Amino acid sequence: MSDILIRELESVAELKHSEHLQRLIWGEDDPPDNSDLLLAIQHEGGLVAGAFSDGKMLGFIFGFPSSTQGVQHSHRLGVLSDARGLKLGARLKWFQRDWCLARAITLVRWTYDPLRAVNAGLNISSLGATSSTYHVDYYGPMVGINAGLPSDRIVAEWKLDSPLVESRALGIQPDLPQGRRVEIPRDIEQLVSRDAQAALAARLSLRETLMDAFGKGERIIGFDPETASYLIG
Repeated sequence: MSDILIRELESVAELKHSEHLQRLIWGEDDPPDNSDLLLAIQHEGGLVAGAFSDGKMLGFIFGFPSSTQGVQHSHRLGVLSDARGLKLGARLKWFQRDWCLARAITLVRWTYDPLRAVNAGLNISSLGATSSTYHVDYYGPMVGINAGLPSDRIVAEWKLDSPLVESRALGIQPDLPQGRRVEIPRDIEQLVSRDAQAALAARLSLRETLMDAFGKGERIIGFDPETASYLIG
């Protein structure tokens, strides 16, 4: 595969193709963000970008301005399954960081499923985001790859100009912080398909633990991919 190019989408045709890409990633039943909406938000200061190889779009990222100046909400990040070994998720996020800092945006927020260890590894461990906000069944019942469990989400907060994020941007991975460890399943999708009741129990247990911690003023400050454990402090 040739070199990867990450750039903003540049035409209505590319925006329409991103709808197809979203269906491939999230499933046909999960409605994509449509090209008309993406075009309007892009023109009003949002980020709509893709990762390309030989002209083929392999990944997609979409963020839009929030009601707070200097803060962007990152709504979508996805990579085709056959391109996941290229670390495109991280590369798209670092592109987002550069794009935001060039526009005086210093904080990016997004929601993600705290039971997905792969996402926690990217968001918390690799990027240096933290979290102290929990939403119970945020989207209601979902379809596609998110079907099968209540759609609980936590809010990742990515402070783009913080020293820990800056060091990661330079390729320096800090030591794990000290904190209470909370283990999660290594592969929640596999657990859902194998034992739905165990998966639901994992959801409810993590919900209780994180909501209790956040209510006490604690936050997620790290994630250990080796043990699939959050670090709370």
